[in-house]
Amino acid sequence: MGGPVIRAKNLTKIYNPGRPNEVIALQGASLEIQPGESVIIEGPSGSGKSTLLSLLGVLDRPSQGQVMIEDEAVERLSDFWMSKLRREKIGFIYQRFNLIAGLKAWENVGYPLIPAGVPRRERRERACALLERLGIGHRVEHSVEEISGGEAQRVSIARALINSPQIIFADEPSSNIDLATMEGVIEIFNELKEEGKTLVLSTNDPFMGDFGKKTITLRDGRIEDIVAK
Repeated sequence: MGGPVIRAKNLTKIYNPGRPNEVIALQGASLEIQPGESVIIEGPSGSGKSTLLSLLGVLDRPSQGQVMIEDEAVERLSDFWMSKLRREKIGFIYQRFNLIAGLKAWENVGYPLIPAGVPRRERRERACALLERLGIGHRVEHSVEEISGGEAQRVSIARALINSPQIIFADEPSSNIDLATMEGVIEIFNELKEEGKTLVLSTNDPFMGDFGKKTITLRDGRIEDIVAK
């Protein structure tokens, strides 16, 4: 492929533009991420970490600027093609898991396969294999209301991996789990690094500080520093 897998230029995100409660969450952010790179996005609360992650992860559109995923200019895509790009190339691990209440663990994991027309039996087989790999194969038939926070985080990770994406985003992945679970999550991320996945994590957790080969520091909605190890 050659070149960056993610390229952002002059990204700006304004919420409620032109209104009294207008918020400039991100302003003029430019960066490049190479294939297989592990990146930490850090900064104080309100600095724009989650906003930047959602723009890079194609969950939202910028108010200004450009995001390129491989050679695809995201802002030119319709909602349908943005969704297709996410399904095929991106896995996203949410801070609060975003699991679907009432569904079993394996059903949550296999849910992204439904738009692709994957049969239920195959969805279950693939989801159960991932949950087994992540150490919670014994919980596949439990609903999300019946599992712990650490187990829910692993279900969220499995769901992000179900389509074998090359780019994985994680928003504060250690914020709602205990230390023992966090160590297990870091181990999973290290395995993904070894597989050549591109990983982009927003976090201020010191335990995860050494994970990234590149650290992007945000402050007041602007990139303050980019440091590569």
